[in-house]
Amino acid sequence: MDHAGVLALFDRDMREGARPDGPDARIERVGRVVRQVSSEHGWNGVVWSGLDAAGADAAIAAQIAHFSGLGREFEWKLYGHDLPVDLGQRLRAAGFVSQPEETLMIGEVADLTMDAEPPEGIRVLPVTDRAGVDLVARVHEAAFGTDGSRLRHQLLAQLTSDADTVVAVVALAGDTPVSAARMELVPGTRFAGLWGGGTVEGWRGRGIYRALVAHRARAAAARGYRYLQVDAMSSSRPILERLGFEPLTTTTPYVYTP
Repeated sequence: MDHAGVLALFDRDMREGARPDGPDARIERVGRVVRQVSSEHGWNGVVWSGLDAAGADAAIAAQIAHFSGLGREFEWKLYGHDLPVDLGQRLRAAGFVSQPEETLMIGEVADLTMDAEPPEGIRVLPVTDRAGVDLVARVHEAAFGTDGSRLRHQLLAQLTSDADTVVAVVALAGDTPVSAARMELVPGTRFAGLWGGGTVEGWRGRGIYRALVAHRARAAAARGYRYLQVDAMSSSRPILERLGFEPLTTTTPYVYTP
């Protein structure tokens, strides 16, 4: 894979050319900043910026003023190659709190290992309705220890308004949801994104996460997408590398609460 070329394509298509991730969101381009503005239940934040040292602090202050005026907590999604090189320090100085760093990993769909199947006793079901969304949110809360309200709202809105933009699955042991994940599809681009893959404690290390990645990779291939993108935690990076994903850069969320 041409890392520099694919990263430039990712920046152009998925960040600078971002599309809203739900029916209640919109993309705004202000100067050298691309941001998403959504409801209080959606994701609000800066998707891309092309700043220099002279203008960075003013751009940061403008985003704080904008989202604070809306009463919204928001995220500045900073990538390892973003400029200026001290942008993370500038964000912290302005009151942002950094979250754990992740690795942006991208795989060319044609080269990925897609034959991983779930272990015995686990069945994988597509999520198409409110009941399925509730199962995904339950897994999210159990696996990550966070509130699943935002995920529940966003996923249900996507399935209701434009089901072609998302593929969600849940893995069941009997009737108990033990793992779940989703894939965001961006029509008109070559990228599909893998999000929210999580397995509840006690069921990890059995190949369920690997099977859900392969399941979504097959779905991406069937829909004609060339690349799959993941923001990988350290625990999932080795699994993704074995499936054929390659690390391109880092990504760190910086969160500002008015």
